[in-house]
Amino acid sequence: MNLSSVNGSFVVNAVERDTFTTAVTKNVIVTVLCISINYINSTLVHTFRKHQIFNSSPRYILFIHLVINDMMQLALSTLLHIISYALYKINVPFCLILLIITITTTLNTPLNLAGMAVECYIAICIPLRHSQICTVRNTYILIGLIWAVSALSILPDLFILLITEPLQFFHSRAFCVRDMVFRGTYSLKKRDASHIVCLVFVWLSLFYTHLRIVFTAKGATADFKKARNTILLHGFQLLLCMMVYVRPMFEQCLIYLLPQNYSTIRFSSYVIAQILPRFVSPIVYGLRDQLFRRYVRRYLVCKVSTSNNQRKNVTVPRVMIKLK
Repeated sequence: MNLSSVNGSFVVNAVERDTFTTAVTKNVIVTVLCISINYINSTLVHTFRKHQIFNSSPRYILFIHLVINDMMQLALSTLLHIISYALYKINVPFCLILLIITITTTLNTPLNLAGMAVECYIAICIPLRHSQICTVRNTYILIGLIWAVSALSILPDLFILLITEPLQFFHSRAFCVRDMVFRGTYSLKKRDASHIVCLVFVWLSLFYTHLRIVFTAKGATADFKKARNTILLHGFQLLLCMMVYVRPMFEQCLIYLLPQNYSTIRFSSYVIAQILPRFVSPIVYGLRDQLFRRYVRRYLVCKVSTSNNQRKNVTVPRVMIKLK
């Protein structure tokens, strides 16, 4: 697979592509992971909607927003991954719609996790002001700000594209990858700069809040080891989610060193940076939470009982017919 450098970004020339078996294997892996993770997430969303206790808690509102956001991101990124193999190139306007939504939801995740960390910090370190600061209204305002910040990161690239590219470009077909659509030098530099700024902001927020939480938990709880393990698990999840900021630069370095492994590098970084964090999130923030886990278990037990009763209602008439 040949590579050419365009404005400092490595772009693949479609000379060699994955074999049919390799392409099918990669798409099956991605599709199975997407369906499995989104099934778990849909169960969490259903549990949230059915119980009023979660709708009035800022923590669970932020969590379910994270879940819904990740479901959208995972579905769209999987669709783009399949399109890149099945169709290879698609119409630029349709590609722009998919890319803008996918990039926005991808950038939402670290910001949402930072908001959850701040809420946890307020609840543990300044509990007397928690009810005043962390209201339901303020939580939805924060969610709106998260979407606005993420959108502002990609919308300037769209405006630059509309100004700089000829009209024929928007009537053409393109390989639907961000660096191949938003290919201007300014867009590439702005992306790296905005990622670095967001990385520093999110990292400092998470480092400060979690450090304060650890010291507060050490002095206030007898089960400090459990609290410490929870913080470490959250830190691992946050580290995975923040890989989205360094993924483009990391990919470029690896492709420069190993240009013959372009496809493998792209697929591996996609699974690690995009899918793995979405697999860990419902476990760390949902199923490990005692209250949420209790309601999810109740929902699953009711679902199993209902399916068993339906099976009994179906099998009993058949037995009676045989007896007759």
